[in-house]
Amino acid sequence: MALLTCRNLALGYEGHAIVKDLNFEIDSGDYLCIVGENGSGKSTLMKTILGLQSPLDGKIITGDGFKQTEIGYLPQQTVIQRDFPASVWEIVLSGCLNRTGIRPFYSKDEKREAREIIEKLGMTPYIKSCYRNLSGGQQQRVLLARALCATGKMLLLDEPVTGLDPIVTAEIYDIVCRLNREDGITVVMISHDIEAAMKYATKVIHIGKTVFCGSKDEYLSSVEARLFIKDGEENG
Repeated sequence: MALLTCRNLALGYEGHAIVKDLNFEIDSGDYLCIVGENGSGKSTLMKTILGLQSPLDGKIITGDGFKQTEIGYLPQQTVIQRDFPASVWEIVLSGCLNRTGIRPFYSKDEKREAREIIEKLGMTPYIKSCYRNLSGGQQQRVLLARALCATGKMLLLDEPVTGLDPIVTAEIYDIVCRLNREDGITVVMISHDIEAAMKYATKVIHIGKTVFCGSKDEYLSSVEARLFIKDGEENG
């Protein structure tokens, strides 16, 4: 059974639908990229998957023992977040909060896992550093580590390379790819970088004047892809 299934989903605000009839499944190990024009509803879809917003219609079904609370989320960074006055260790460990419940402390296993994830992402030398003093790429690694502490199954990434230079962008994409292919973590990523999306994705959701949900190969031969990629090349 799929980790997550969306059936006849309608998304929007105050009763006004901006996306209708979304039907797709997210299976374990998928790398799903959500693409489309600005304001089309991509972030709204992600918030709905997370349970932060209710759908106007349809439903989201979890399966295979998966729960919405097991999703690790990396939102778009804001200026305020970049200036957050906490240590790398404190931020990463806070990703375990969804497991602690009423327990007012982190367990030894949670602390061990947080250290292992920090090491995996190459941030051990900065574990005591203040987050606000890190570079943009280092901050994204910290936030990704925090998201990983919340899950061993699914990561939701909302434009994770916005504002990063090309070298750091490639590093972040490589890290996410390895987490998917080597660790088996399911990835759902909103991206305006159509080239990167087509390089890594196994499935694609395109939201625009029409909606496409399917495999990458199916998307590349679709009308939606031809028009979207052409527009991107012309605007680029």
